[in-house]
Amino acid sequence: MEGISLFIVIILGFCIWLYPIVRMARSDRTQGVEKIAWVLITALVFWFAWILYLLIAPIDKKPNTD
Repeated sequence: MEGISLFIVIILGFCIWLYPIVRMARSDRTQGVEKIAWVLITALVFWFAWILYLLIAPIDKKPNTD
């Protein structure tokens, strides 16, 4: 059951990550290189934020209570 829940969370997270990128790609507000730049920046900022989280977030080491 845990595997299915994890799969659903991963798919949901991917859809949340992909939604603004698709919206920008289909938008008529920008064209050409400007549109490509916005899509790339959006995609990379999400990944950059995730990498920062992995590097900066404190690791919670639980003390041994034995």
